[in-house]
Amino acid sequence: MFGTRTSAFLKLSKRDLKYDFPASIVVFLVALPLCLGIAMASGAPLFAGILTGIIGGIVVASISGSPLSVSGPAAGLTVIVLGAIEKLGAYETFILAVLIAGAIQLILGIIKAGMIGNYFPSAVILGMLAAIGITIILKQIPLAFGLSETNAFDFENGGIAAFTNTIITSVNWGATIICFLSLAVLIFWPNIKKLNKIPAPLVVVLLGVGLGFLFQGTSFALNPDHFVSIPVVSSIAEFKGLFIFPDFTQILNKEVWIVAITIAIIASLETLLSIEAVDKLDPLKRNSPTNRELVAQGIGNITSGFLGGLPMTSVIVRSSANANAGGKTRQSAILHGLWLLVALLAIPSIINLIPLAGLAAILLHTGYKLAKPALFKQMLRKGLDQFIPFVVTVVAIVFTDLLTGVGIGILVATFYILRANMHNAYHLKINSNDHSENETAVITLAEEVTFLNKAPIQQKLYNLPKSVKSIIINGQKSKFIDKDVIDVIKDFEQNAISKGLEIELNDVTYKRNGFVKKQKLKKVV
Repeated sequence: MFGTRTSAFLKLSKRDLKYDFPASIVVFLVALPLCLGIAMASGAPLFAGILTGIIGGIVVASISGSPLSVSGPAAGLTVIVLGAIEKLGAYETFILAVLIAGAIQLILGIIKAGMIGNYFPSAVILGMLAAIGITIILKQIPLAFGLSETNAFDFENGGIAAFTNTIITSVNWGATIICFLSLAVLIFWPNIKKLNKIPAPLVVVLLGVGLGFLFQGTSFALNPDHFVSIPVVSSIAEFKGLFIFPDFTQILNKEVWIVAITIAIIASLETLLSIEAVDKLDPLKRNSPTNRELVAQGIGNITSGFLGGLPMTSVIVRSSANANAGGKTRQSAILHGLWLLVALLAIPSIINLIPLAGLAAILLHTGYKLAKPALFKQMLRKGLDQFIPFVVTVVAIVFTDLLTGVGIGILVATFYILRANMHNAYHLKINSNDHSENETAVITLAEEVTFLNKAPIQQKLYNLPKSVKSIIINGQKSKFIDKDVIDVIKDFEQNAISKGLEIELNDVTYKRNGFVKKQKLKKVV
């Protein structure tokens, strides 16, 4: 049984390889600096970031059912990871918490807790995508002008702080030239028919390496800290020495379990949100199995924690880069993990020649695609009930962090849902009588009428035109009518009778003590 499933997970497609291979290179080029940056921002060894990316690519993608999702170290967890490492006192203790968090995620997947991601409003998910795009752009601006790389990778704090750098006085013109030429390549290269088979990001990397070499010894020379920097491994023994293993003596430490549960919950929510967002980017509109994704993430975090890596999630930055580069299946994610491993073992010195300004251009281009103005126009055309939650989510994420922003967006979206529910509780139609001046009001109740609809129904009943002398309240189509609403209708019935009006009340249902009962109200003429 398990052998069959495993072979299905690892089955590769030669047909899609022509799409997945170039996409994997793009994802690799995007993932490499992010792995390093997130590790640096988290206060962890740089190797841990690359290791997490390798595991996210090879292990998680092999098990996951998502065709486009790419997993790696989670930018949304950097603040939590930094605080947890300081709180627990030792990195070996922290990675034990990562391992336990993975086990919790595995359990969540087995008990099918992945469906919770389906209950997030689409306006909030699209807002999350746009906000991540804006945050990427804000964070890459310093690198584009040759400034500090730490500003570019601190995704969760101080998104607007990237603009506070004195770009004009501190600009490195070499990095600026590389970035803007790279952006031009990314924009125009795909339109060149005879050359567009070569991935534009690969051209950007080659261009950056070449210009970085040419600029040496000139006023355009790049600073040493503006190149990619990964550990250089010269022997197997050196490679083995990079791994750190958990301190299992701390298994009963309460603080370890608190960190583990926190990471498990936040990483799971971030993964489910990313999976939902990635599915929206998929041109084929495939639906990723969320429970299987939680299982894959759980196994990935168990592996990462055991070998000394960081907590991982499905990452929207890598995943969107994968989708935009034309990836078709999870082969691209698996291959990107292999490229990270090869880069670490075989060509670290060559990788370290890549200017961060060129990689910043790739991310700026990706960020623009996520937050392009056409998306804002599209949401506005859908109405304010979609546009406002979308914009609020964008602003909240940019100024706070991913989960806080999504939470605020959901609250605003819920308000509009409740507001719509209150206004859609009934349908009113006033019929004129041909033989008299009296009118008949027909109020048809909705399928679900809750206590939230009590006020608008009450207001409408007691504010009917004076010309209405006959009222029909029809609840036959309703599957549920709250008892509070029935009380309002009964009170109105007595009020109408006292005024000499004709009123007809049809069947209604209400819920009492967990059982749905039917109550037939009398007809009054």
